[in-house]
Amino acid sequence: MTENRTINNQLNHRTIRAFKPVNLSKEQLKALYSVASHTPTSMFMQQMSIMHITDPDKRAAIREVSKQSYVGENGDLLIFLVDLYRNQQIRRQKGKDDGRLHTADIFFQGVDDAIMAAQNVIVAAESMNLGVVPLGSIKNDPQKMIDILELPQMTFPVLGLQVGVPDQQPQLKPRLPLQFTTFDNSYPRDINIDELKDYDQTVTTYYDLRDANRRIDSFTDQIAGQKLDRHRTKRDEIMKVLHQQGLCTDEGID
Repeated sequence: MTENRTINNQLNHRTIRAFKPVNLSKEQLKALYSVASHTPTSMFMQQMSIMHITDPDKRAAIREVSKQSYVGENGDLLIFLVDLYRNQQIRRQKGKDDGRLHTADIFFQGVDDAIMAAQNVIVAAESMNLGVVPLGSIKNDPQKMIDILELPQMTFPVLGLQVGVPDQQPQLKPRLPLQFTTFDNSYPRDINIDELKDYDQTVTTYYDLRDANRRIDSFTDQIAGQKLDRHRTKRDEIMKVLHQQGLCTDEGID
């Protein structure tokens, strides 16, 4: 470990899925919002927004989309949006057309803004001894999420965060060794699965220790498993929903 508290917190990051029945204070929420707003933003367009979901019915509906029992239970539920609606309205009230707002380029700038803001919030929350679980599962049914949140066109929910006081102490999940994920100048194409044997064993041991009655296979078996096997899900409708929201309409896909 280093002597840097922030880095130590990041190296000890654990996803928290069980929270105590305590809500964040107004001061804590304001601090997290402020951290998000000070995140770097592409071209100073500030194309992201955060929704704080407190309505029990909306939280239950988001839980149904996510298919995860802890979503919207205890803790505070934040949804990070790509938000091009605000800038669209500014342009129109300035007498301008939408310009490049409907392009994939600008949409992905908004994605960058939202995801970086979410990560900054995670770092800040953990520095406050709070726990966080990122919720990519909100995209399980993107159109339903848009309906639940009553979003206008030119917006899209890209990530949820549930933040709160931890009610569990999970083990540290082992990550791929850096030799497989960090490269100098060029991408190595000679990947050899045999070189992942030690990591596979580490992952298998981690799952065995976490829950001896629920066997989870190694990392390479998971990658070769059903999650990435061919099957249709509501997530495959993301591009269709983006188009319906007026986003990414410049690439010629109906």
